[in-house]
Amino acid sequence: MNGLVAAGQCGSRGRLQIHDGEAHGPAARVEGMERTVDPGSVLAKVTQQLSALQKRDWELWLIVVGTGILVLAGFFAMAFPSAVLNHGELHVQFDVSKELFLALIALLVLFNTYVINRRIDLRRTRESVISSVIQSELLRLQSFTDPLTEVYNRRSLDDMASKYVSRARRLGKPLCFMITDVDNFKQVNTRFGHLTGDFLLAEIASLLKSSVRGSDAVVRYGGDEFAVILADAPLAGAEIVIMRIIKLVEEWNRAGQLPGYDMGLSMGLAEWSEGKSLDDILNEADKKMYAVKGEHKKDVLEPKLPQSEVE
Repeated sequence: MNGLVAAGQCGSRGRLQIHDGEAHGPAARVEGMERTVDPGSVLAKVTQQLSALQKRDWELWLIVVGTGILVLAGFFAMAFPSAVLNHGELHVQFDVSKELFLALIALLVLFNTYVINRRIDLRRTRESVISSVIQSELLRLQSFTDPLTEVYNRRSLDDMASKYVSRARRLGKPLCFMITDVDNFKQVNTRFGHLTGDFLLAEIASLLKSSVRGSDAVVRYGGDEFAVILADAPLAGAEIVIMRIIKLVEEWNRAGQLPGYDMGLSMGLAEWSEGKSLDDILNEADKKMYAVKGEHKKDVLEPKLPQSEVE
């Protein structure tokens, strides 16, 4: 198949060193990861606001019950003095002035109006809180999402990597990083134009997401480079992911998604171990990816001769 291996420029671009303890920042999509609520986070604020609304709701119901009890007590107070037990039957007779009756009716109408309005206000407040949370979360996700490929962006990599490493250290689980680079991507832009290049990057991002689990993360590392964080995966498991990607790339090429072009990816793997910094891991993955990319270029420059000529 036409070149496969992906890489991302690794170098000394000031990456985060991995330290003991949990990393602060946006939580990665790690399946089963224990999460704690930061008191200053949006979620904590929303929880507090909803708790306050729930308390106000209970207070409102207490007022309703209390008022109902008072009204019933008033009626009983007027009724019991006139209650007569006659031949085993209880006869209740009481007189209420027109003014008092109308006042009670007006009180009930006003009270019900107040309760209804308060319920509407609480509902609107809940909707406002939920809407603000959704908007805040969307803005947060947008700040850590690449708009073209809809995967995580480079800005999120340090925090996400720290979160994954902290989890792997805490649970004693394996963790692998993969760097992927598109072969001859500059030629795509030159030959087909930048819009086609953008289309190809979006296709590659979709392909990578289809190849990994929900507990993994795909990051646009820069340009035509992608980083993939594979949770709970040793090198053997990560190599299975590479084979899955290769198969999807072959299917993409056979489908003729971009006539006159065959996609090629170069990929390099590195497994995290205690004592390695994020720089160390990504540099190792970069070196392996570039080694594969070199093999791809060699295959292009030195095509295999037909078997008859070899003999």
